[in-house]
Amino acid sequence: MKKIENVSLKNYNTFGLNVKAKRMFIINDIYELNESIEYINSNKDDSLILSGGSNILFKGNYNGTIIKLDIKGIHIAEKTSNHVFLRVNCGEEWDEFVSYSVSNNWGGAENLSLIPGKVGASPIQNIGAYGAELKDIFYSLEAMDVQTGTLKTFGKEDCEFGYRNSIFKNALKNKFIICSVTFKLDINHNINSSYKAIEDYFIDNNISKPKISDVRRAVISIRKEKLPDPEFLGNAGSFFKNPIISKEKFEKIKEKNPGIVSHKEKNQIKLSAGWLIEQAGWKGYRKNDAGVYDKQALVIVNYGNAKSKDILELSEIIKESVFNKFGVKLEEEVTII
Repeated sequence: MKKIENVSLKNYNTFGLNVKAKRMFIINDIYELNESIEYINSNKDDSLILSGGSNILFKGNYNGTIIKLDIKGIHIAEKTSNHVFLRVNCGEEWDEFVSYSVSNNWGGAENLSLIPGKVGASPIQNIGAYGAELKDIFYSLEAMDVQTGTLKTFGKEDCEFGYRNSIFKNALKNKFIICSVTFKLDINHNINSSYKAIEDYFIDNNISKPKISDVRRAVISIRKEKLPDPEFLGNAGSFFKNPIISKEKFEKIKEKNPGIVSHKEKNQIKLSAGWLIEQAGWKGYRKNDAGVYDKQALVIVNYGNAKSKDILELSEIIKESVFNKFGVKLEEEVTII
């Protein structure tokens, strides 16, 4: 276990914010994780679990201990005639897991290609994109109780998955550390091309019988075209969730905005937060080094030297603007610490 005092978090959050933490433990296995928990409990220290830092916005310096999970490993837990169950440790990069699955011709994760972050963080907000969500391929996870250091297994129902949500963001927030996730992948594939941009990619590239590798290539192409690479432009991907509203409210908004982008979500309507923000006039906006990405209004970016308060202030102004124009409240997808 590596211990670093007074550590800069600039390289540990994809916004690239130059904030500091009092201490960081870099964890390589379960035993080290147990040791770090014992230390935190005995010192009554505030703590934060940090995976890839791809969905987090620090409000400022963190006066506590960061637990940086770097536990690696992908293993076949079970294989049947129809499915393979992959046990993936929390420190694995999400997209490397997807790439590994597709390269072995195991389907289900391909629509979630190129999402930044680590596997351990993926169930917390039930990550999703392009017509798929983590819960679609989730089987179980193993997590450590931060009070006792004991391991517990959670099945799908235990996790209470919702839209960018789970029990780990609510009742069990900060009470468990996810150590590994087991995914149920298909050997016999069902191609998910429900997202229009994927269908358009197939048409443009004359792909009449797509494979899961084609879906992965399509999603990577779409994401690279619309979303900035945090290696070159600080961001945390989608800053806001797509709001879900009643059919009645949707019809009222649609009367004044016939081009509104939406789709059905059970008995409700999910709106495109990016469309709402763009229509409110924010796409491409920049003030100093905080701005809204010029290719996708859902993404707030750090052009280099933005401070936490710059990004927070911009997000609040956007929320107020969208509410004033449409009567719709935006909610952050990014976790603010």
